[in-house]
Amino acid sequence: MAELRLRGVRKSYGSVEIIKGIDLDVADREFVVFVGPSGCGKSTLLRMIAGLEKITAGDLTIDGARANDIDPSERGLAMVFQSYALYPHMSVAENMGFALKIAGVPAQERGRKVKEAADVLQLAHLLDRRPKALSGGQRQRVAIGRAIVRNPKVFLFDEPLSNLDAALRVSMRLELMRLHEQLKATMIYVTHDQIEAMTMADKIVVLNGGRIEQVGSPLDLYNRPANIFVAGFIGSPKMNLVKLKVASTGADGVGVSLPGGKTLTVPVEAGGAKAGDEVLLGIRPEHLKIAPDGRLRDRQHWPSGSVA
Repeated sequence: MAELRLRGVRKSYGSVEIIKGIDLDVADREFVVFVGPSGCGKSTLLRMIAGLEKITAGDLTIDGARANDIDPSERGLAMVFQSYALYPHMSVAENMGFALKIAGVPAQERGRKVKEAADVLQLAHLLDRRPKALSGGQRQRVAIGRAIVRNPKVFLFDEPLSNLDAALRVSMRLELMRLHEQLKATMIYVTHDQIEAMTMADKIVVLNGGRIEQVGSPLDLYNRPANIFVAGFIGSPKMNLVKLKVASTGADGVGVSLPGGKTLTVPVEAGGAKAGDEVLLGIRPEHLKIAPDGRLRDRQHWPSGSVA
C-alpha cells in the first residue's frame, strides 16, 4: 500500500480560502477518518488528495513522490462516493470491471479480478444483476468492489454510508473494518458522524473551518481533547462545559469554585492557571453518578445538586 503526506496544503476559490494550511501524515495500512461538521472542508480535502480538486498551495506526496500535478488516474488511488456512481445499464460485473476495461486490461484478467473482489465482498451470486435490482448495501459493496479491482495504493471513501438506514450502516461499518484488515490497505474515510469515526478509525482528524483541530486515536480525542471544539464535538451525548473560577492550585489538581460556595478539586495539571482565573470544566455525562441516599464518601471532590 502507501504512505501519504500533506504539507501546508491550501485550497482557495477566488479570494475565499476553504482549506487553510493542512499538515498531515497517513501511515501505510492506516485507517484515517476525517470528521467534522458540514462545510468544514473534509470532502474538499479528500477530493484534493484524489486529484479531483486542484491544490492551490502546499505539497501532497504519495510514497515520497510529489503528486500535485499527477493526473488522478495515475495516482494509484481509488475513490468510493456517497452516491455509489454505478452505471444503471451495466451488470454488477460490468460495473466492477469498467475501469479495468477502459485501462485496456484483457477480458480474462479483468474477469479474474472481478471474481476475486466479488468473493471478498460476497457478491459472486449477484454479478449478473443490474444496480436497480440491488439493495442499498449491495450497491455500496459493488462501488467498493470497483475500487478493489484496481488494486489501489490508497482507498478514499467520501461519506459512503450516508444513504443507508441506521441498521445497515452498522453492518457496513463492520464490513469496511473487515476489508481493511483483510486487504491490509491504507484507507482515508470522510464522515460527519463522530460515532462512525470513533468506532472505525486508527487515527481521527478533526476538521473545523478548513483547519485541523486535533489528530489522534479515538481514545486520545475522547480523553484528552485539545480544545473546546473537540471536547464538544467528540462524544455522544456531548460533554457538558461549565464556566467556573479557579479557587486554588496544588499537587492534587485544580480547585474550582462551585455555585453555592463549595469547591471541587479536579485532578488535572494547572497548566498556568491561577486563583481567580476563569476556566471551563468539561464533564462527560457518563462520568456523573447519582448517590441514591444523598451521601457521598468524598464530598470535597464532588458537586451536589438536585435532579430536575
